[in-house]
Amino acid sequence: MALALDDHERSMLAGDRGEGAALAARLVVRAAEALGAERLIPITRSHVDSCLYHGEATIDFVRRLVDGGARVAVPTTLNVGTVDLLHPELWHGSREVAGRGRLLMDAYRSLGCRPTFTCAPYQLADARPVFGEQVAWAESNAIAFCNAVIGARTERYGDFTDIACAVLGRVPDAGLHRDEARRATMVLRMGSDLPERLLSSDALFPPLGIVLGRRAGSRVAAIVGLPPDQSEDRLKAVAAAAASSGSVAMFHVVGSTPEAPTLDDALGGGDPDEAFEIGLRELREAGDALTNADAAVPGTRIGAVSLGTPHASLAELREIATLLHGRRTADGVELLVSTGRDVLVQAEADGTAGRLRKAGAELLVDTCSYLGPVLRPTPLPSMTDSAKWAWYAPANIGAKVVFGSREECVRSAIDGRVWRDPSLWGEA
Repeated sequence: MALALDDHERSMLAGDRGEGAALAARLVVRAAEALGAERLIPITRSHVDSCLYHGEATIDFVRRLVDGGARVAVPTTLNVGTVDLLHPELWHGSREVAGRGRLLMDAYRSLGCRPTFTCAPYQLADARPVFGEQVAWAESNAIAFCNAVIGARTERYGDFTDIACAVLGRVPDAGLHRDEARRATMVLRMGSDLPERLLSSDALFPPLGIVLGRRAGSRVAAIVGLPPDQSEDRLKAVAAAAASSGSVAMFHVVGSTPEAPTLDDALGGGDPDEAFEIGLRELREAGDALTNADAAVPGTRIGAVSLGTPHASLAELREIATLLHGRRTADGVELLVSTGRDVLVQAEADGTAGRLRKAGAELLVDTCSYLGPVLRPTPLPSMTDSAKWAWYAPANIGAKVVFGSREECVRSAIDGRVWRDPSLWGEA
């Protein structure tokens, strides 16, 4: 059926609200036609990823919106940009790229977007949607978190389409905005061979997300067998990893995510197309594959540790400070912790930021350290607890990566060498 537009949408498309709004409307209409949507539906908020500089095309596009008088129609947060505007000294790349990145970030502010510059907008209490709310979010981990953990509804909106939806205030009535696309078609059962210590550890969740992405691709899967009421930070780790190794935009964790109190609820009363068991070996192999350094055995010297991808929550910052326990990082080792600027304000207020800095940590906001030259140059491997960072950093910044748990990363930063918890994964 043909796409039906209301008077407001036709007016925007015709240019009655300016050329910038007309451009946005054309993009959303073309997306709706490609998705086979019969109508557009209103949204209440948006999160935009287009503010990250990828070359002159990104600036050319936003200039067309700005020059055309466009403004966002709904409250809109911004994803990370190229540089940390609060700590510019952390940038180790070219001045020209940094300048273009700042220009782009400022241009999106001029459209009426809120300068949050975080990949974790769900950590902002006044910007977080509620269950069932229709939104237009970009950024892969945020999309998966929004759908799975909050139960709000968004499709995968990429650069340019995200801001177009924000300007129009509409999205195609298609995909994960609709009930039928949100039910699970695959079941992943946690294996009976998983040690109890691993099941209760944060270290499980990044490799679990990698397995989820590999198994599901772009399908919606339900994970069964985890203890109920998993924390949002653990589910964030799953979302970020699954959106990296696959195209996961939604998943269910039975007993933890809002649309999956039971497996039957997650499946929408139907039967899965496929079901798999996730055993200890597959999880361990997924974690091992995130290490690309030639020598990552215990005792290997490291040059940096990067934590906070996606941006660390206040609870995670406090945990890192606790793990440091008043000790300082080893000479020559950079400990970089990324977080959102709004979370940093909270961490400054309660003393957590001061504790981290006293231990030698640097705090990064507005960007992510796998996107560009933020870490100090080092020929030695960098260690991380983030599956997403480990997935992208080798190609983006040429990093030699050692993947480990958060505790392993902090202990390694203190020792200056890779430290492993030998009992965490048991025998596999």
